[in-house]
Amino acid sequence: MNSTVTTPDVIEADAVIIGAGPVGLFQVFELGLLEIKAHVIDSLGAVGGQCVELYPDKPIYDIPAVPSCTGQELTDNLLKQIEPFDPTFHLGQEVTKVERRADGRFDVETSIGTRFITKTIFIAAGVGSFQARTIKVDGIEEFEGSQLHYKVKDPAIFEGKNLVICGGGDSALDWALNFVGKAESVVLLHRREEFRAAPASVAKMKALCDEYEMQLIIGQATGFEAKDGKLSELKVTGADGVTRRVPLDMLLVFFGLSPKLGPIAEWGLDIERRQLKVMNTEKFETNVPGIFAVGDINTYPGKKKLILSGFHEAALAAFGAAPYIFPDKKIHMQYTTTSPKLHKVLGVETPVFD
Repeated sequence: MNSTVTTPDVIEADAVIIGAGPVGLFQVFELGLLEIKAHVIDSLGAVGGQCVELYPDKPIYDIPAVPSCTGQELTDNLLKQIEPFDPTFHLGQEVTKVERRADGRFDVETSIGTRFITKTIFIAAGVGSFQARTIKVDGIEEFEGSQLHYKVKDPAIFEGKNLVICGGGDSALDWALNFVGKAESVVLLHRREEFRAAPASVAKMKALCDEYEMQLIIGQATGFEAKDGKLSELKVTGADGVTRRVPLDMLLVFFGLSPKLGPIAEWGLDIERRQLKVMNTEKFETNVPGIFAVGDINTYPGKKKLILSGFHEAALAAFGAAPYIFPDKKIHMQYTTTSPKLHKVLGVETPVFD
């Protein structure tokens, strides 16, 4: 599979997909079946989108014919599935410009200067680009990346350490439970008694607290102490107004992610509650002809934010885009089970039945 392209030359393309999450990857497959090569752009440094960024190890149970798989496994399988179509990935860059050309195509430019001229655009950007909601303690940002973390890239660095984990959602509870028995100590800090996490996780956390395996503190971080240039204590103010000092080696903050449409909001697309409206559910085309929206980024009557819904949308969007790419070609519906043409495209042998 091709690596990130950084050539200063303009790349002429039939299709540009914005977003390399599961739906963006499946869009590559559906376009590939129609012999349309795709370029895929993502602001993250790796493919997989929210699935890999937020819950790579958490199971997903509603992918058809797959009883259970993690976000990483789903991504890996999708990458394997699209190998025959050799998409080009442009990672670690955000699309900053989309403009209609006089010839009907689009000029597309990214934050690092990669430029395209493309016939069609597929926006599969989830709910936009994610930014972690940060902890609001003056000066603590200087420890980000060393002792302050908004996501877990390498769980091993937290083992044997005194951890304070902030948050009340699934990510905070999941990591707190994960590190019990691995870290020297685990303190979960949440601003209130109610949690947004799965009830089973909350019950397990409280049981571990009862067994003195971890600790729950209700309050908010209001300050910190540093020693020899390192974060040493977190000041926590409780509902009673008393401020306590909690020693720590590492601070993990899971306040959720703030999705932002970013430059997408400037492209002349109809937007409703930070989502892109599609004109109909036949093509999932936006109000701008040639630009399609699939997955969680779009909205229409009856919309359900499910990966499987995004897969369905990607299939119909590919057929909707084909006339822009092959204006003189009639597109016929074919099945991967029986079509020799699709078998050739996929690089598989056509089975012979007796």
